[in-house]
Amino acid sequence: MNHKPTVTGLPGQSGITHHIKVPLPVRPTLSVESVLLLAASVIAERGLHHEDYVEDPLNKRLDPSFPLTLRAMSVVGAIRYAATGDPQHSSQLSETTVGFLALSLDGGPFWTDWRSLERHVEDWSDGMTAVEAVALLERVATSPEERAA
Repeated sequence: MNHKPTVTGLPGQSGITHHIKVPLPVRPTLSVESVLLLAASVIAERGLHHEDYVEDPLNKRLDPSFPLTLRAMSVVGAIRYAATGDPQHSSQLSETTVGFLALSLDGGPFWTDWRSLERHVEDWSDGMTAVEAVALLERVATSPEERAA
């Protein structure tokens, strides 16, 4: 609860301060599985992009007024978007999800630092179509047999 002070009293009086409890909005709690499912739906809706996190991030080919969040995204970009609302912004949840996915693909990378995990996911998705990427993201999110852990 957030306490919001309000001053009450008649004009000309100093007033009495009361604290009113105002409920804060509840933020949904996301899990690794829900981020993978959201990323799958983002790729299914907007398309799979290879190379950068999002298609044409510097607006060299696309109209600058076309938001980054509506463009085709890479798998890592879609995971970041699902976790943070921005395909170019990272968070602990997005990095955990990328790591979870990386370790579920082909036995995982040799190195397990976050850059190697991210590179492993991007290398894996380079040869895939959007339909294949969506199918695997959904399978990893929902099937315990596909998971590394």
